[in-house]
Amino acid sequence: MVGLSVGNCGTPPPPPPPPPFFFLFKFAGICYHLCGSVYFRLLAEGVDPNYRHRLGWTPLMVASMNRLHNVTKALLDGGADPNLGDDFSNVYSYSREKGIHSLEVLVIREDEFSNRLNGRANFRGCTPLHYAVLADDLRIVHMLLEAGANPLLTNELGHTPLAYAKKGEMQTLLKEWEGKFQEEQRRREAEERRRFPLERRLREHIIGQEGAINMVASGKTELAKQVARYMHKDIKKGFIRMDMSEFQEKHEVAKFIGSPPGYVGHEEGGQLTKQLKQCPNAVVLFDEVDKAHPDVLTIMLQLFDEGRLTDGKGKTIECKDAIFIMTSNVASDEIAHHALQLRQEAQEQNRRRLADNLDDVQSSHKITISKQFKENVIRPILKSHFRRDEFLGRINEIVYFLPFCHSELIQLVSKELNFWAKKAKQRHNITLLWDRPVLDLLASGYNLHYGARSIKHEVERRVVNQLAAAYEQELLPKGCTLRLSVEGHTEDPGAPGLRLEIVGEDSTSQKLDIQPPFNPEETAHFK
Repeated sequence: MVGLSVGNCGTPPPPPPPPPFFFLFKFAGICYHLCGSVYFRLLAEGVDPNYRHRLGWTPLMVASMNRLHNVTKALLDGGADPNLGDDFSNVYSYSREKGIHSLEVLVIREDEFSNRLNGRANFRGCTPLHYAVLADDLRIVHMLLEAGANPLLTNELGHTPLAYAKKGEMQTLLKEWEGKFQEEQRRREAEERRRFPLERRLREHIIGQEGAINMVASGKTELAKQVARYMHKDIKKGFIRMDMSEFQEKHEVAKFIGSPPGYVGHEEGGQLTKQLKQCPNAVVLFDEVDKAHPDVLTIMLQLFDEGRLTDGKGKTIECKDAIFIMTSNVASDEIAHHALQLRQEAQEQNRRRLADNLDDVQSSHKITISKQFKENVIRPILKSHFRRDEFLGRINEIVYFLPFCHSELIQLVSKELNFWAKKAKQRHNITLLWDRPVLDLLASGYNLHYGARSIKHEVERRVVNQLAAAYEQELLPKGCTLRLSVEGHTEDPGAPGLRLEIVGEDSTSQKLDIQPPFNPEETAHFK
């Protein structure tokens, strides 16, 4: 068949032709009698054993489904991945997705994969082990398991290979290997936790807050997310965030656990109870708990004390393994001022240490909130706000987030700039560079009361907005290199601004003339 493709210059090149594997697999009867040496020769020529057919499957899936023992061994020895999932769903769904006639998809599936499968069944996510079990070939199942196939992987329908196994030796084998794999997985996770503990992993994502990290962020929410990511690989299910500002009225308690019988929304269940049913050991974040109605706090007493919660339908959800984190800005001003005083003392100690030629230590390591300050200042404020000792008594630990020092602000700015530089490179192939004075200038936008968000907003306002305006005005050629630098007199904190320059191949730079989106003189003022 000869086809004609018409497109503009930006049309991507056509995909490379499939490797010889699929031409051989097209004739399953011939393939069965082929010696594995043919496939060894193809692998030796550099053919990728994991190359996907244009409809989504790999050679190992074909070999497993068609009971090609020698071919399966050759592919596994050649580096084929036994844990890849099939991208093919079923004939009619795939034809709609790819815009191919369903009859053509059906013919290709039967000729080049197998004619023994139901064309209406969904096979997306099936691994070679799934297909070997469907083919009821114990020998290939053995080969795949020995090569590292994961018997716990599920397809799109949520089924493991065991769900398709016939009773007898096949089921026994898969159950045995599932137990082995679970034990090995637990051992690897324990070893990973030992070599790479939670505190060390959190420091990769969180600037400062050593006290908070060691007791268990650039902020409170980020810390909770990283704890959830550490405990659960799937953060979508393992992390539950409840914005407590949505529960300020008494009647909104029903949204928390569900409406009682006879009320609207009874069948839907509560926002929290519904998610805890799906993941009873999730990390639950109650964000800004100080804004919630007192009746919501009453419900939390049972939750924190007994590790269970009764929903509006009268069903009890056991969640003793869940971790509950509450954030609050109560007493934030008192903590900030106290921490600034402590930080000044710590910086003075660091200056003395440097004067004595000792190793520099981050000032955040030196700051510790005293027990006297917690009892005499913080606890009365908390008691006055929440109005109940039994609620505060069920809190295991209170973690204090302190204002950032200058070195931590520089790290925050660098992290934010690196985020946008990576995005510019991925989306527009633009390389973004900056000088050290840029970091100092952006760090000066830190607001004690707004925390890390003020740094994020400063970068967006002074850097990202300039980049967006330059892009909209077509000042940025594709694949260019941009450099951020400071202009003006740095002695006057109100004078410095950021200059955006294009760096040429000969290292020469040209300042971009970015026009503002509006003229301030022409802006109407309403009184």
